[in-house]
Amino acid sequence: MARTGEKIDRLVADDASMETAIQTVLATAEEQGTVAWGDVSDELTSGQWGRLIETGLLVDADGDGFVIDDPDGVHEALEETDADAEDDDSGWSTWDKLAGVGVIALFLGYSMTSIRNLVGGSIDLILGPLESLLPFYLVILVLATLTGLWSTLLQDNLMDMSGMSQHQEKMEELNERREAAQERGDQEELDRIQQEQMDMMSDQLGAFTKQFRPMVWIMLLTIPVFLWMYWRVPQLAVDGNAIVMPFFGSKESWGAGTLGPWPAWLFWYFICSLSFTQIIRKALNVQTSPT
Repeated sequence: MARTGEKIDRLVADDASMETAIQTVLATAEEQGTVAWGDVSDELTSGQWGRLIETGLLVDADGDGFVIDDPDGVHEALEETDADAEDDDSGWSTWDKLAGVGVIALFLGYSMTSIRNLVGGSIDLILGPLESLLPFYLVILVLATLTGLWSTLLQDNLMDMSGMSQHQEKMEELNERREAAQERGDQEELDRIQQEQMDMMSDQLGAFTKQFRPMVWIMLLTIPVFLWMYWRVPQLAVDGNAIVMPFFGSKESWGAGTLGPWPAWLFWYFICSLSFTQIIRKALNVQTSPT
């Protein structure tokens, strides 16, 4: 069973629609004793049929069709796959969901002064000593670097770029098959391709939900940092020295406007974060987009 389970896991990992194909072939074989391509051609693609034979899940029955090599093992593997899907249908663990609730609560700090004061005062116990040692522009630079490192490491560990790449490759393959089928006038193949594309849209929604998971953990750190700066800037003493900003020249305070409604501290954080995050990704060779 172990080898059968490994074969099925590889097939489903490469193409989620293979699980349905295996279930169809298994049901047909158990009902008829054997299964032939003509029995399942309306529900499987020729590629799926060929992969079942290549992996050895289907074996020749002396010219009388094919049989399932290890039906009990296939049943157990499919049951485990279904159980995993039920336990992790969204790709979010209990801790992920709790983090999401925390992010929503922290978001309220932007509009509720009481929450902003609570978060800002708490974070100031950590960042206050740093601010006493460094000019505020360097404090922002340090925070931008730390949050950039945090987001890069989370994206590297929690985002599945290989899965997104496989999805893009599958979409390109379906488009090529559709063009070929249209040239041949093969309506049955076009119908099968349309069904596969609908299945892939459902898979894509699930994949999108999983890819959003790192953002929750990223915001769990970045929002308190933003709330602290939002809380701290109005308290900064004006020492009479103008702040010289890139592109915008002198500003009288960190709360002064720059680009539209952006205050000076937010613009400076954005510049530092954008620059250092790119450097960190290059240095750690972190891929954040599918190839």
